[in-house]
Formats: sequence, structure tokens, C-alpha cells
Amino acid sequence: MPAAPKVLGIVLAGGEGKRLMPLTADRAKPAVPFGGQYRLIDFAISNLINSGLRQIVVLTQYKSHSLDRHISQTWRMSALLNSYVASVPAQQRLGKRWFSGSADAILQSLNLINDEKPDIVIVIGADHVYRMDFRQMLEAHIESGARATVAGIRQPIAMANQFGVIDVEPESPERIREFLEKPTDATGLADSPGEVLASMGNYIFDADALIEAVRGDGESTTSAHDMGGDIIPYFVERGEAGVYDMVRNEVPGSTPRDRWYWRDVGTIDSFFDAHKDLIATLPIFNLYNSDWPIYSQSVNSPPAKFVRDGVGRIGNAIDSIVSLGSVLSGTHLERSVVGPWTLAAGGSTITDSVLFDRVQVGAGARVHHAILDKDVVLEEGATVGVDREKDLARGFTVTESGITVVGKGILVPR
Repeated sequence: MPAAPKVLGIVLAGGEGKRLMPLTADRAKPAVPFGGQYRLIDFAISNLINSGLRQIVVLTQYKSHSLDRHISQTWRMSALLNSYVASVPAQQRLGKRWFSGSADAILQSLNLINDEKPDIVIVIGADHVYRMDFRQMLEAHIESGARATVAGIRQPIAMANQFGVIDVEPESPERIREFLEKPTDATGLADSPGEVLASMGNYIFDADALIEAVRGDGESTTSAHDMGGDIIPYFVERGEAGVYDMVRNEVPGSTPRDRWYWRDVGTIDSFFDAHKDLIATLPIFNLYNSDWPIYSQSVNSPPAKFVRDGVGRIGNAIDSIVSLGSVLSGTHLERSVVGPWTLAAGGSTITDSVLFDRVQVGAGARVHHAILDKDVVLEEGATVGVDREKDLARGFTVTESGITVVGKGILVPR
């Protein structure tokens, strides 16, 4: 029986995340908190770990301190079994310059591949919310004989102009005929004309082929040095690119409702909507799947507590997630996600909102349709998300859909 191939996982986590400002004003996009106690990168690493991969490097660059700290404090593996999750900052190995794209990030980090000497390299992004068993994709990659395999997720054809779209060979639907960047005239799938295959930003490569590709790309003066925009088309032109349709992926513990859930949370609106997907009785994305857990840092905190306030008002929590350490006193909480160590005083209301760690909501304060970053403090009677013009005048970000975002550590007066 041949030995199992040696696999190295590379997580691309250097993204700046400009469209998530101000949540990325002080941190890299993969470090943005999500779902109360998680960070975005936890989904990518959890999927790799649950898939049996134990040698993982995370390539960081932009404002990476909180991300590096989270990885070092959370992802501690057994060195006895040569298992690790290592955060690797931009090293400027090829000159005094930073990463100029995702392919350049790998080119400048080839020492990691050369040191580990894997047979296969899995390259994934760090800022999507989903579950995926990469073992199944790995098996499909090996069986196909492709040198590069792209994970594809089915999306409505009307949304094709938002994604890199995979056009497959009609006679061989597991081979990529063309890789289309945000097409406006995409053709639907043969077995589902109303859908297209969108790239998930997850790739599997034969290691030697990846090395050859990024080295050649690095010598090009016209390349954008992007994995999806340059490296995958290189393999497509050579007839060596395959596609793995996520409908083939069966994650243990998944339900028909969340089996093929995948959300790109690159904008404030998509980030907010992804939180709404968590809180239904039968959630669109289920955080409570113990067969495929999403791991994160274990916080030494007491349980969340709901109490009457000083004048006896009784609070309530409806269709919401409340994290450890939070105390809500006489607060009305509805359709919201509350991060660790949040304090809300009597008569306050929090509706349709996302709160990060250590937010303080004063007595009688109101939060509606808003995202509050860490350490935001609302004074007694203050409001966020109630008066759009007032929020704009105070310098808060307000999206066209009406979501108000308050940056880290801001004091909101009455």
C-alpha cells in the first residue's frame, strides 16, 4: 500500500479588508471577531484540523498583532507529533518589499514548502464562514490527476458578477475550461442552469507544480500575482486544472439547511447578514455541530447572566446569542449576537445588532441595527442606529442598507 501523501496547509491571512472598515482599522481582516467568541480565521483553521491536517502555516502581513496573538494563544498543537499551526509574517526574503498579492505571498514563503517537503499543498483563505472536509477534496484531487484543483460552491447565476466563476468542460465537468473573473454573461451549469460554480478561494496543488507556477509568475511584469487571477489561469491554459464541486462534500453533523453554507464576509452588509444566519431556531449556519466543531480560544470567564435591574425591571433575550462573562440587567435583547464581557444596564434595548467584546450599554440606552466593536461605551440614554443623521454627524459608518458601525473603544454620549 503506497504511503499517504504528505500535505502542508497554507492559510492566506494578510488581507487588509478595506470594505470592513472601521472593523479592520486596528486589525487584519481574519482577526475580526465573529459569532460572539470566534475570529474569522478560526473557521479556516478548524476546517483544516477537523480534516486531519496537522502542519499549517498562516501567512500574515497587515496589522497582524492581534491575529498573531490569537494564533499563538489558541492553536497549540503537539510538537511530539510534528503538529503545528505557525503564524509567519512577511519576511521580505526577495527584497525590501511586502507581499504584492496572494501568489507573491507564497513565492516569498517558499522556504516553508522547501523545509517541510510536502507532496501536496492546500492553500485557503482566512476570511470565509463555512464548513468543509478537505480530506474529501484531497482524495478527489489525487484521483483526478489534476495538478491544481479549485473548490467551487454553487451560487445563483444572478450573483455571478460578484465571484470568480469556474466554467467547466461540457464533456468532463471536473475539468476547468476557463476561469472567469466576475462575469456579466455567465452560463449556468448543465445540471442546474440557474446556478454557477463560484470559486471558494480554496485550492489544492501538487507541491512541485505550485512551486514552478509561483516562480514563473514572480518573473512576470504584467501579473497581478494573484492566486485566482493568475495562478489558476496558468493551470487552466495547460489543461491541468480541476474543480471540486462542494455538493460532493459531506461534513459530519451537517444538516440539509447548512450543509453547503459558505459566506464571503468581505463587506459590512455580508458580515452582518452572516450573523443573522446564526440566531434562528434552525440556524442557516449551525455553530452547535459537535461532530465538526469550530475551535477558538478558551476564555476563562463566568457564565452569562440575566438579572433584574435595580428597580426590578425584568430583561429578556429572544433569538440571540450571548457570550461568556456578559451581564444583562433588565435589558431587552432581540435578534442579536453579544460578545464576551458585555454589560448592559436597566431599561436598555439591543435589537438586530452585533456587539463585540467588553461593550458597555448604559441605562436606557438603545442599540438597533448596529455593529459595536470592542470596548465601545454607550452613556446612559445614548442611542446608536436609531437616528441615521445623528450617527453620521458623529462620524460613525452607516451603510446604504442602514447598518451603523461604531469603531473600537469609542465613547457614545447621550
